[in-house]
This record gives sequence, C-alpha cells and structure tokens, in this order.
Amino acid sequence: MAHTVTKLPTERRPGCPFDPPKELIEAREHGPISHLAFPDGHEGWLVTGYDLVRAVLADSRFSSRRELMRHHPLVDYGDIEVPPAPPGEFLLMDDPQHSRYRRPLVGKFTVRRMRQLTERVEQVTAEHLDAMEQAGPSVDLVTAFARPIPAVVICELLGVPYEDRGAFQENIDTFLGGEVGDEELLAAYTATQQYLAELVAAKRADPTDDVLSDLMDSDLTDEELRGIALILLSAGFDTTANMLALGTFALLRNPEQLAALRAEPALTDGAVEELLRYLTVAKQFTRVALEDVELGGQSVKAGSTLILSYATANRDPERFTDPHTLDVRRQEGGHLAFSHGIHQCLGQQLARVELRVALPALFDRFPTLRLAVPADEVALRPETADIYGVKSLPVTWDA
Repeated sequence: MAHTVTKLPTERRPGCPFDPPKELIEAREHGPISHLAFPDGHEGWLVTGYDLVRAVLADSRFSSRRELMRHHPLVDYGDIEVPPAPPGEFLLMDDPQHSRYRRPLVGKFTVRRMRQLTERVEQVTAEHLDAMEQAGPSVDLVTAFARPIPAVVICELLGVPYEDRGAFQENIDTFLGGEVGDEELLAAYTATQQYLAELVAAKRADPTDDVLSDLMDSDLTDEELRGIALILLSAGFDTTANMLALGTFALLRNPEQLAALRAEPALTDGAVEELLRYLTVAKQFTRVALEDVELGGQSVKAGSTLILSYATANRDPERFTDPHTLDVRRQEGGHLAFSHGIHQCLGQQLARVELRVALPALFDRFPTLRLAVPADEVALRPETADIYGVKSLPVTWDA
C-alpha cells in the first residue's frame, strides 16, 4: 500500500535552506509515489522518485493543460472552474497546441546561438561587478547582481527597452514570489499583459533585431505573441536570478567546494550542473492523468492530479550518490532541474551561459566575498513561491 502524505509540506528545516522539506524526503524514503490529500478532498498523488518523475514527464497520458488542473496542493478553490491557458502560454498546454507555439522558438535558443551570447553576458556581468565594487563593500547581491544580469539579457533578446526592465522585474517578482494576495497578484499580471500587448504592437509596426520581432513573420496572432513573450520573460528572468543568488549562498556555505571551483576553472561547467541539481529552484510541477495508468505499482485513475517533486527526484539516492551533498566534482548528470520531455526548458542553454559566466566572475572579482549576516538570517522565498530562492542576500568583502 502506498505511503500517504496528508498535505504538501511547505517548510524547510531551520538551518537547511538548500534541502527540500524533510517530509518530502521522508516520503521518497517510503517509495517513489505516495497518496496526497488535497485541501478540497481530492485524492491525488505525490511523485518523489527520479525514475517515476522522468517517466511521467515523457508520457502523453499525463496532461499539462491548465483547465484540467482543478486541484491545488495548498489551496481549496471549491467549485471554481479553471479556464484554459491564455493563447501563447504553452507551458500549460499539450500537443498539438504546445508544439505550435514552441516550434518557432526552438531555433532561437540553440546551444550555438546561446554560446554566441557569451561575450554579451560577460559585458553585462562586468558592468554589474563594477557597480558593486563602487557601491561596496556591502551590497544585497539579489538587487545588485542576481536579478539585473538575467533581466538585461532576456530583455535584450526579446527587444524590451532597457528603461522598462525595472517595472518588469517588479511585476514578475510579484506574481511569482508567492507572498501577495490575489488582488495584488492579478494587478501585477494584468499590468504585465498590458505592457506586452503594447510591446507586440510596437514590434509589429517597427520590427527590430530581437526574438519577438523575428516571430512577426509567423502566423501567430498578437494575442498569442503576448502569451509567448510572457512565458519567455518570466521563465528567462526569475529562474536564473534565483539560481545566481541561491547558488552564491550555497557556495559560501560550502567553502571547500568554492575553493575547489576557484582552484580549477575547468570544473565550472560541472559545478553549474551540480548547483542546478542540488538547488532545483523550480521545485515541482503538476500533471493530470488522462486515463487509468499503472505507475510505480499504483493504480492512478483518470482525472487524478499528480504533483511531481523535481527537488526530491534530484536528491534520489537511487539515482545520485550521496545526493544531499553539494559536490562540484560530481560526474552523475541527467538532473531534472530543466524538466524533461516536450516541456523541457527552452531557455536552458541561456541559463547555463549566464551561470557559467556570472558565478566565476563574481568570485574572481571578490575573492573575500562572504555573508554580511548570519546564514540563518538570510531571507528565503516561501515554499508557496513558484520558484525557490532568497529574497535578499547581504554580502560583503575586503575593500
């Protein structure tokens, strides 16, 4: 009989900001799939094992369609009917609609094209390190470094005017941060949609050299382009920003790993992959069974909601040796930080370029970088946030 989790855990243990909630880890110890009780009474499933999470992500019998996701693991929405995802927001769609929106973008985010961006990422990083040095020797790394670098890069890629990026960052933080009420969330989302509608209209009238302008020759409507832009901006900014800040925090708390990385620059690519695995800032996603499916020895009924825990899958001892240890020399690849299957992160190569450039540059410029507050006083994003991370990271260094 499957283990039962009475509610989705939302609190990490004090002093363990990088580990998933202990109840999630304990659920994985009982087996790769558990019963999960939802607040509205729905009996769904929590999938915590690496192999099963990967299997569900690759199986078309499990849907990403928003209108099917009527059960939330933390909130009882009663009888509210969930509408389909707006046009263009393809993360919450299945094929063929998903592929119609994703296909025109694939060539824009190839490994080769993202590597060509390396020089620009280096420039943006250097500019913000210069500004840090001038403002220092104490700053909030989130506002001085982690947020602005991916914000500048994704805005340039999409053709968002530089002067508009501040409002974007604030609105995206608001509706992904998990700390505001429904009214504020809706206001931030609506403001972002309005801005994107104006941006798409401007690109339609006067295309420039950017990804959004490149899509003007497709058969996509302005409404669809607005939805695509929202997905690219939010995903291309928030995830990498939190990886940069939380990754710095993790390295500062594991000085022997930081020392190894600084001593051997050749470890950088592997260290980035290990940080992605170890931290897994995109903690979980939801799927709905379209038919009865046998999964991990359990009978999952059609209509059942499944919460896929990427965080525990990436800490699965059956897949990774000593999984709760950060090891920049780790040779085991294949983490699920960028998901898997048809919804695997489109911008993963861009994120890798930004992390591979920015993190070593930060520690090269400030070799004495350290926390300016005790580690347990670092403000963390709540588990209700779509993307995990730190709200602020006060750091200092020897001037």
